Amino acid sequence: MEITKTAIISVVGRPNVGKSTLTNKLVGRKVAIVSNKPQTTRTRITGLLNKDGCQYVFLDTPGLHKPRSRLGDYMVKVVEDTVSEVDAAALVVEPVANIGAPEESLIRQIEAAGIPAVLVINKVDTVKNEALLAVIAAYAARHDFAAVVPVSARTGKGLDALLSEFEKFALEGPQLFPEDMVSDQPEKQVAAEVIREKMLLLLDREVPHGVAVGIEHMETREDGLTEIHATIYCEKASHKGIIIGKGGAMLKKIGELARRDLERDLGGKVYLNLWIKVKEDWRNNQYQMRNFGYQDE
Repeated sequence: MEITKTAIISVVGRPNVGKSTLTNKLVGRKVAIVSNKPQTTRTRITGLLNKDGCQYVFLDTPGLHKPRSRLGDYMVKVVEDTVSEVDAAALVVEPVANIGAPEESLIRQIEAAGIPAVLVINKVDTVKNEALLAVIAAYAARHDFAAVVPVSARTGKGLDALLSEFEKFALEGPQLFPEDMVSDQPEKQVAAEVIREKMLLLLDREVPHGVAVGIEHMETREDGLTEIHATIYCEKASHKGIIIGKGGAMLKKIGELARRDLERDLGGKVYLNLWIKVKEDWRNNQYQMRNFGYQDE
């Protein structure tokens, strides 16, 4: 396929609105981890789609929230920086006829950047069609959106119409990424995120939000087996016990689920070895954050 134009789209919104699910569905493959917990995405993730001569570059971002740590400050800055350097923004909202503080802040950022924006009303499969009219009216009164597209990122409803709107922002020029790429994430980062996703799935309350994953060693051997040694860092000794679980049951479950996904993503057998270390209050330690990949460009 000859790529003749590109469209760079930032995907922004409050936590848990479905940005990563939407990005994954548009790309056609899982490039961003998802969970039902807020602030799952911590940094910008690039998802790529080549279709009908256009390369779409989707920049999935952390949910905009009020930060309570240096990590939170970093996540908010990622959103701000991403909004300022794209062809257009996709503001993802829930079907609620009320503009909250995160949405108001994002609209102001979009206006300051002077970029067009598409209002993406997600989760329309959870409400009746007539309820959408009030949502559209509330946002139309606040900002002149280039388009309003109701979608269900979960089912895929409305995504063809959304892609058609994004194509209008494409600029003539060569492709930015190789045709066979679906994301710009290094394999080590993908592996770390998969492991973290399983902790978000299996652990409750504050524990999964206070973890980071470091890949100490990752190598594919001659026999095709990929060997991964990873360290899970948590903030409290009590959290370490929860992650390990009774008789190591929780850690084993995390490893099993992560290995299954990694084998699918890497296309071969995976040996996964997990260790746990305590790094107290790492989310407020600039040095530790840099070690885990949460740093400014």
